[in-house]
Amino acid sequence: MNKAISGFSKLSKEEKIKWIANEYFSTPTEAIALLKNYWNSDEKIQQLHDEFIENTITNFYIPLGVAPNFLINGKYSTIPMAIEESSVVAAASKAAKFWSTRGGFKTTVINTEKIGQVHFIYTGDVSKLNSFFAQTKNKFFKQAESITVNMQKRGGGILDIVLNDKTDLLPNYFQLHATFETKDSMGANFINSCLEQFAKTLKEEAHNYDLFTQSEKEIEVVMSILSNYVPNCLVRAEVSCPVSELEEKHIPNPEEFAHKFIQAVQIAEVEPYRAVTHNKGIMNGVDAVVLATGNDFRAVEAGIHAYASKNGKYSSLSHAKIENGIFTFWLEIPLALGTVGGLTSLHPLVKLSLEMLEKPSAKELMQFVAVAGLAQNFAALRSLTTTGIQEGHMKMHLNNIINQFEASDEERILIQKHFKKNTVTHSAVVTFIEEIRK
Repeated sequence: MNKAISGFSKLSKEEKIKWIANEYFSTPTEAIALLKNYWNSDEKIQQLHDEFIENTITNFYIPLGVAPNFLINGKYSTIPMAIEESSVVAAASKAAKFWSTRGGFKTTVINTEKIGQVHFIYTGDVSKLNSFFAQTKNKFFKQAESITVNMQKRGGGILDIVLNDKTDLLPNYFQLHATFETKDSMGANFINSCLEQFAKTLKEEAHNYDLFTQSEKEIEVVMSILSNYVPNCLVRAEVSCPVSELEEKHIPNPEEFAHKFIQAVQIAEVEPYRAVTHNKGIMNGVDAVVLATGNDFRAVEAGIHAYASKNGKYSSLSHAKIENGIFTFWLEIPLALGTVGGLTSLHPLVKLSLEMLEKPSAKELMQFVAVAGLAQNFAALRSLTTTGIQEGHMKMHLNNIINQFEASDEERILIQKHFKKNTVTHSAVVTFIEEIRK
């Protein structure tokens, strides 16, 4: 294709698919058939999915699995996880079962504060701006009441607004830094609506402020937008037990295991190259639950990784210690989540996932997500410090390799039997398949 297409968004779904198939595929008929093979047979459900985004041509499947046996604050739960990576759900389930006999997971929501900012340029006397803000602050709340009235009825709303001087970073750069409580909604639309009203109030009131010169009245609002960095919207999850109780099949010496486990965590605390992979393992659990419950995993990822750098260096999100013979492993992560609004009331499988979690509040969902991340991290570190990560991972990956080579039912049985006793590697599986096909 050597030229742009005009009016693509105005084409029907069928027309878009036909154009793509003819433009990019050597066998257009097969491409069209593949795309349509992933459509839902229920036209209403398919239309619902079509309207989630723009230019939809089909559905992209990701498996939805479940991890049972999570004992959280004394209550058992089964956690839904939407993810494509082998061994993640199995690892979370294994960690959940391990800790279910050792006291389970303990969780605490530390805070639920969300953040939004109006970024603006002001050229003039800073002391005047400070006086103006102090005099005008109440008007920001007052003039946003039409937006906040329903949220206030649910116990949320605007918590505070402060003026931040950022001229040390950029010339003439200032912020209105606002904090919010959005209860069970993630709150993006609510926060952004409030911020845009703040920006409008800021400009109008500045024009009417007698102490400003004409140039000082010309405040330039650059943008008004929520932040996905929410360091005060925190949840903590932890597990603990006497060191001696860590013993199991792959942990014959619990004292040695606990010491090595803590060393592994400490390495991730000081070494960014390790910390990134360490935290990626946590996010395997976090993202899977966030996605299954219709929340924005990109926002969660960005906020959590920023939090991992809060001390000026990228570091581990989880920590471990031994005190008085008690092994404790924990994490604290920022999570801005919602259980109302967005996809939570639209996507059938999101609604199913939330019902499986017994229709949690946003605070309760924060706890489920944090626990999944901690479980995933524990499972990975246990493997790394005992048998190694590849043994379990490659056994779970075996099915993917078998499917890649379109093995028959008879071949599948032979392959799985062979690799019960032999190490799984991609090359070993390929070699074995070639041998049985000769």
